[in-house]
Amino acid sequence: MSATLDGRVALVAGATRGAGRGIAMELGAAGATVYVTGRSTRKKRSEYDRPETIEDTADLVTEAGGRGIAVPTDHLDPAQVRALVDRIAAEQGRLDVLVNDIWGGENLFDWEAPVWEHDLDKGLRLLRLAVETHAITSHHALPLLLRNKGGLVVEMTDGTAEYNRDTYRNSFFYDLAKSAVLRMAFSLGHELGSRGGTAVALTPGWMRSEIMLDHFGVTEESWRDALESEPHFGISESTRYVGRAVTALAADPRVSRWNGQSLSGGQLAQVYGFTDLDGSRPDAWRYIVEVQDAGKPADTAGYR
Repeated sequence: MSATLDGRVALVAGATRGAGRGIAMELGAAGATVYVTGRSTRKKRSEYDRPETIEDTADLVTEAGGRGIAVPTDHLDPAQVRALVDRIAAEQGRLDVLVNDIWGGENLFDWEAPVWEHDLDKGLRLLRLAVETHAITSHHALPLLLRNKGGLVVEMTDGTAEYNRDTYRNSFFYDLAKSAVLRMAFSLGHELGSRGGTAVALTPGWMRSEIMLDHFGVTEESWRDALESEPHFGISESTRYVGRAVTALAADPRVSRWNGQSLSGGQLAQVYGFTDLDGSRPDAWRYIVEVQDAGKPADTAGYR
């Protein structure tokens, strides 16, 4: 698959690390101009206190072949988001792809803690970061995106609609946040479809984000060393894999066929023919259902 996005303009909201960074890089590799936003900059870190910055992401976009533009933005602040969109409009006159990947909740939920035992302030903060930010960004960015036919909105979440419907996802607040984003894509599909746009929800599989790699004490190059402690990690994928899914959608002249749907990177790889960096096509959500959740021994044969 060879996607060309020359002349196209994208906004990846929440591009400091993880899926956002991988998506921004792949859009850049296809030739797009990519605005990357977040709260972690070279001058000031967010409460994550991690080394990744939006400037680093912008540099990686440019190195990949596109044009990366870093804009520090707190997506909970409508004035900052409005200023961001005004800047894109002034500099580019268009917006073709909006990726709502704002999250920031890894340190805000307690696994398996029931709602009455969960820290309420952290839970409500998680919902604001994971849901309110997406609504604010869409409110301000969609009028610009709709100036031209064919605009695409990608709502990034964790889990497909089918999987999340039947599966409790870690905690009340996490479960609610990820389900809300799935519904956002459905609602935006309804509102954009008749106006020439497309909205989808997209989930990566078990993604080797910077935080996940640190958790296992490995790197992207040595990630298989983690299989000794977590054999199911064999189904994991790089952050670039879901980036290639977004790029394939953005380059597809028939992307409206997916409008309002819940999609996964592994599912789209089968349709568009892209692979992960190692040439494989991990199908994590099918694996999770058929192998991991089914209690079977780890075996990725037939799943990547």
